[in-house]
Amino acid sequence: MAEKKLGAKDLARFRVEDGRGFRLAEHDPGETHGLKSKDEAQELLAGGVQALARYQERLAAQDRWSLLVVFQAMDAAGKDGTIEHVMSGVNPAGVHVTSFKAPSEEELDHDWMWRHWKALPERGRIGIFNRSHYEEVLVVRVHEQLLAAQKIPRELVGKKVFEERLQDIANFESFLARNGTRVLKFFLNVSKAEQKKRFLERIDQPDKNWKFAVGDVRERAHWDAYQSAYEDAIRRTAAPHAPWYVVPADKKWFTRLVVAAAIEAELESLDLSLPPATPEREAALRAARAELEREG
Repeated sequence: MAEKKLGAKDLARFRVEDGRGFRLAEHDPGETHGLKSKDEAQELLAGGVQALARYQERLAAQDRWSLLVVFQAMDAAGKDGTIEHVMSGVNPAGVHVTSFKAPSEEELDHDWMWRHWKALPERGRIGIFNRSHYEEVLVVRVHEQLLAAQKIPRELVGKKVFEERLQDIANFESFLARNGTRVLKFFLNVSKAEQKKRFLERIDQPDKNWKFAVGDVRERAHWDAYQSAYEDAIRRTAAPHAPWYVVPADKKWFTRLVVAAAIEAELESLDLSLPPATPEREAALRAARAELEREG
């Protein structure tokens, strides 16, 4: 690829702004968009990581916008590694990662969105959700018995409960966008065959044993149900202000490249800049300099 980074036309291949007619089966988990060299991809990623560091500094200095980055995927798709590599050059003080596990007793005593509201990024910061509010229309949809643990009055849990939740999510993300939080959502699209390969590596390699959970294998039995749930979630919540990126995840090096390029493009679109010095600020700086020089 001749370009020094993935451009808007390249990213459009993976970006979903309008979910009408979306079909997950039309997205190839093994695609690399013509890139055949891992080394070339890593070189492009290095440039993207440097650009993210510059944009993150401006985001913090301007203190107007915030960015929420959502990661969803099947097990072993590479969420943790993608976050680690893509954000490796960013100031840790400007980024907060929240990994959502099974809800606690305190969280179950609130509405299902409560814990996600609490974790939203402040202005000037990047928030990363490693799994997110979408679990409520994914794992809870595949395992509907989990609804019973949420203590919702029975008469409020009808046949359209997941349609209602998807609408709530769309409204939530629209609200965030109108208040200065940009929302980017990534579905790391790994194939069932590649997931099996990665599970076997986790079993066979002692230094990867800790990553493996026996329950992950049992979840493979629900593969088709999860794929259907993801497809419906993307179809119903994709919007220009909160797009989904369906990112091929069979090649981790390509996954990271697409994610970095998409975040870079989003921050670039905000026209971020360091705040200009006002006459008052310049006078204060001159006074501070004079005071420091008088010291010695």
